[in-house]
Amino acid sequence: MSTSHPPIAIIGAGLGGLIAARVLHVNGIESAIFEREASATARTQGGMLDIHEDSGQKALHAAGLHDGFLEIVHEGGEAMRLLGPDGTVHVAEEDDGSGDRPEADRGDLRDLLLNSLPDGTIHWDRKVTGARALGDGRHEVTFADGSALTTDLLIGADGAWSRIRPLVSAAEPAYTGVSFAESDLFDADTRHPRSAAVVGGGFFIALGDERGFLAHRESDGSLHVYTALKVDEGWPDTVDFTDHAAAKAAVLAHFEGWDDGLRGLVADAETLTPRRIHALPVGHRWDRTAGVTLLGDAAHLMSPFAGEGANLAMLDGAELALAIAAHPGDTEAALAAYEEALFPRSEASATESAANLDTMFGERGLEEMVALFTSGPAAH
Repeated sequence: MSTSHPPIAIIGAGLGGLIAARVLHVNGIESAIFEREASATARTQGGMLDIHEDSGQKALHAAGLHDGFLEIVHEGGEAMRLLGPDGTVHVAEEDDGSGDRPEADRGDLRDLLLNSLPDGTIHWDRKVTGARALGDGRHEVTFADGSALTTDLLIGADGAWSRIRPLVSAAEPAYTGVSFAESDLFDADTRHPRSAAVVGGGFFIALGDERGFLAHRESDGSLHVYTALKVDEGWPDTVDFTDHAAAKAAVLAHFEGWDDGLRGLVADAETLTPRRIHALPVGHRWDRTAGVTLLGDAAHLMSPFAGEGANLAMLDGAELALAIAAHPGDTEAALAAYEEALFPRSEASATESAANLDTMFGERGLEEMVALFTSGPAAH
């Protein structure tokens, strides 16, 4: 078994892990990323992200990449529409370019980060099979290909089902009660004009009856739709999602009586994939554990209903790297400083996310969201 020893090992090449490596690099500190995917193009990254001024954009500034980010912003992406089950538009906001949450394609953002790192930083096709403490803050990580590493600082940036998290915490993600059927409608203006008109130019929400649709217009002209259902955790297993027609029928059965334009977001979809929504306990934290820490979903997986997941992962990565740079030779001081800020920040966002889930998919979800969006800028 071949064993390497990068002084700083980052597990996971998501946005948070990439930002951490980039900010370390900017500060003259080498790190190595180990990613389970076979290559940078192993799967599509998809989905629009609104990058917040006080978190995701702050991280991009620390990485020296904010100008590059502005070049990939999706113009018009901050537009928003909120509809009811009958298709009535209750809220419509245009993107006038003055907002602080510009939209960018996740794949474009990831490419920006990938291209900013020195060659050889990322080690692809490294699926973690185990991780253990060796003492004195050192850790060993083993991989499915038979290789292993030892490291002085192990960073778990490996997402919801992190293999590094058990080193510091016994917490596991729990089902939130909501599942998505995720779908795409490609070349929407030409092939799906009705759906394109319903969604509009940016972000779209339709709510009612404790269910709904969330959609984005993508930069490539497609529509990316999340159909949200309050269902038992086992519900996706009762539907054969390999049978496209049957899967659509099963999802649409939850939207009897809804406007045909809204139902068309599923009926006309070209893909349909189930996604259970999980979250770690609100306020998840751990005792300072020598030589290891977490960031992003590994640290604070939450539902997507505050729009904070990717932004927090990026801010985590930047703040961790800056803490390491600010405490040369003292890893424990760096990790203590990072986690002292991480825990309250992530708890606040997780609280908001859980509250928004309850609001959006409660009995008065539409009414409460209309009130939220029409009560002034301070409310959202």
